[in-house]
Amino acid sequence: MARIAIIQGHPDASEPHLCHALADAYARGAEVGGHSVERIELARMGVPFLTSQKEQEHGTVSPPIVDAQVKIGRSDHLVLIYPLWLGSMPALVKAFLEQVARPGFAYDTARRRFDSGLLRGKSARVVITMGMPAWYYRIGYGSHSLKALKAGILHFVGIRPVRAALVGSVAARKFGGAKWIARMEAMGQRAS
Repeated sequence: MARIAIIQGHPDASEPHLCHALADAYARGAEVGGHSVERIELARMGVPFLTSQKEQEHGTVSPPIVDAQVKIGRSDHLVLIYPLWLGSMPALVKAFLEQVARPGFAYDTARRRFDSGLLRGKSARVVITMGMPAWYYRIGYGSHSLKALKAGILHFVGIRPVRAALVGSVAARKFGGAKWIARMEAMGQRAS
């Protein structure tokens, strides 16, 4: 049994979106598979933006961020779901990651640069929804924002392996939403 933290990164909490449906499907599958699930809804947290390195390293961590750190800390597997906006993650997701990945929680400044991650032993699944075809994001964009997330944040803090699911062409007339819901449930059952 794995302990899973699902981080819902769609910035709009006013109505349900595909990201919410995918998160719900993953959670259903995980529960069927006997795993425990905790959720972190970024749009409902009031995530503040960091404005300096000093604030990131020594500033006060808000209670919702501390709660998220606790959930992430006790998890074995993270699932981060968000829409692709302007070729990358929404600003809210980046602000959340900057707040959560603080020294002392996510990395140790006293260790060597490439061995400083404190979240070792955790795996992750990144799910990105997008209007363009997923193949075009991979080939035309080189999956650059996904690569930056993996190397610059997740691997840096020790999270490995990191798997991705790119859900493309979401606005297409023949978008296979039911197929993606089933895939997410299967991933949840396996905690992968």
